[in-house]
Amino acid sequence: MDYYSILGVSKNATEKDLKKAYKTQSMQHHPDRGGDEEKFKQINEAYTTLKDPQKKAMYDQYGTADPQQHHQQQGFHQGFNPQNMEDIFGSFFGQGFQQNQRRQRMQNADVTIQCDITLEEVYNGKGVIATFRTRSGREQTVNIDIPKGSRHGDTIRYQGLGDDSIPGLPKGNLNVRIRILRHPIYSVDGFNLHAEVKINVFDLMLGTATTLNIPSGRAISINIPQGTQPGTVMSINGKGLPDYNTGRSGNIYLKIQGEIPKDLTQDKLEQIRKIK
Repeated sequence: MDYYSILGVSKNATEKDLKKAYKTQSMQHHPDRGGDEEKFKQINEAYTTLKDPQKKAMYDQYGTADPQQHHQQQGFHQGFNPQNMEDIFGSFFGQGFQQNQRRQRMQNADVTIQCDITLEEVYNGKGVIATFRTRSGREQTVNIDIPKGSRHGDTIRYQGLGDDSIPGLPKGNLNVRIRILRHPIYSVDGFNLHAEVKINVFDLMLGTATTLNIPSGRAISINIPQGTQPGTVMSINGKGLPDYNTGRSGNIYLKIQGEIPKDLTQDKLEQIRKIK
């Protein structure tokens, strides 16, 4: 039975919309006004369910606000009914087995949210206070830990931290989708990182060393060999993103760009011309 169709409202109808629709439909189909008594009962049943946030949440999730009816709807066709199997196992293991099986099939809804993390937090993990709304409209807050090594696009499931709108049923799960924020220096390619560094052209000619800050929080020294050409890509092995499944880490690929000094005096320019 589609309660929304019976009242002529959408699933997003407000309490005011439901009340207005109920008043209109009940007056139209009231038996004392010559209406259909069965239709009038359906209207009352629909309004009674949808005006109650807990019953509405259960109806939206299972198509019924009656737990017993939900169990019956779970049966398979062609004569096979899981309830029959529960009766068989229940005769061996007791009624507790049957109740546990029913509770496992019925639970509150899962909730999916998005969590933004920085590249630095991929290395170190992150504690998050997550706030979301349940199906009944109540705001819920939970504490979760985003593990080290989480990847862009990952979905992490936290058992039993989701919706709890329907009393007596197990809580749903909280699914957290990970989005890694854009970094001002590094771009991500799998477990590898790419970056560019500008080096004075004289240092490229003579050779130098530069310090590179990596997202793990460490600073490493990079040797730039004498005569390095602009556009050269250097590979820094094992300093990329950690892969906690294998215990290995990706690489950092550092592209060297030449930087021309802007404060050269005429004397310095003349010296460069003589060297050229």
